[in-house]
Amino acid sequence: MFETLKNALSTKEIRLKIIFTLLLILVYRIGCYIPIPGIDASALEQIFGTAGSDFLGMMSTLTGGSMQNGTLFALGILPFINASIIMQLLTLAIPKLEKLSKEGDEGRKKMTQITRYFALVLALIQAIGIVASWNNQGAITGVFAYEAGQVPYLTMSFVIIILVAGSSMVMWLGERITEYGIGNGMSLLIFIGILSTAGATMASAFGLVGEKWEYIWNVIGFILVVLAIFAFIVYMDSAERRVSVQYSKQVKGNKMYGGQTTHIPIRINASGVMPIIFASSLLMFPQMIMQLFWADSSAYIWYAQNMGSGTWVYYLFLALFIIFFSYFYAMIQFNPDDVSRNIQQYGGFIPGIRAGKPTSDYLRKINNRITLFGALFLATLSLIPTFVFNALSADGALGFGGAFSATGLLIVVSVALEFNKQLESQIMMRHYKGFLK
Repeated sequence: MFETLKNALSTKEIRLKIIFTLLLILVYRIGCYIPIPGIDASALEQIFGTAGSDFLGMMSTLTGGSMQNGTLFALGILPFINASIIMQLLTLAIPKLEKLSKEGDEGRKKMTQITRYFALVLALIQAIGIVASWNNQGAITGVFAYEAGQVPYLTMSFVIIILVAGSSMVMWLGERITEYGIGNGMSLLIFIGILSTAGATMASAFGLVGEKWEYIWNVIGFILVVLAIFAFIVYMDSAERRVSVQYSKQVKGNKMYGGQTTHIPIRINASGVMPIIFASSLLMFPQMIMQLFWADSSAYIWYAQNMGSGTWVYYLFLALFIIFFSYFYAMIQFNPDDVSRNIQQYGGFIPGIRAGKPTSDYLRKINNRITLFGALFLATLSLIPTFVFNALSADGALGFGGAFSATGLLIVVSVALEFNKQLESQIMMRHYKGFLK
């Protein structure tokens, strides 16, 4: 990866793209520190420090702490990511959207435009819910004059507009990085947000080491565990099952085609981080609604204590939902019937397997087994790091439990690998001789 980065920096065009990407990321990070008038930062700190704030804490982690500080980019890129996930699912359910997604560049542009509008709607809904929750807990101050005892609707409306505008600007920055910079801009912004949150946690932990030297072993253990998990994720991300396919020779005119052997790669973790996102979002949705609108009710207190995040019931259902969504997402990405039909159409066959339905059944059987291993890998990754990091946090003093979540670990590694692959592809497009050494 370092050799690839060195070769990329020595190419002027790619170097300019990297500089442009870094400048836009700098603009994003500056926006994460611009406070919104009308929000009491000290009250927000108390809200995020209370029990049961896991959903808001996860959102703050993905936004680089912007949510917790009540700044311009508090919503971050999350509305656009949620809109993209929902649009992807609707494409399977609505034939018109499925047809639009297969119309080439024009269809993709229309789908992207629809996703933008949908993201604005989600940003508005999330902003209203979050601001209403903050107002109920005393985090909204009266920037605009209002009488004591009245709800500061004007201030709340102002904060909602700023939050939606900030989310729109983050979406614009991500698209500019994708268009003129290096890689997927949306993923890079989440990547930077997670790293900044982890960096702030590590800086705070090293500060506590100066006060109590025993914490140095917790910090060293945390770093070693993170490196081991990163290595394990990289190993599993590249693991795949290769199904051999042989094409028979065909004579067309004066030329002979085929007669070669290739393979179909079926990755163990083809679905990536999506099953964890789906499962955690589904489980946290009831708690999020209760926390935003009925934070003081007895029903919310009971739910948070018995079924909320951190309880054994939550972890049990999280593992089950991850396995379910892994199979669900595998069905979306890999269709054995279509693959079998394409193999047969071009005169190919899997050695020892008859063409047609036996081939599709064989591919489906392999895909189900591979998906099971991938689902167990994701379920393990979603549970083990949480317990290990909490154990290394010295009863929460170091805060390692919130530094990296399972979703954050996968996103960081996946984005880094994707960034490296995109640099390699751009170097190859320019036939850079240094890459061929």
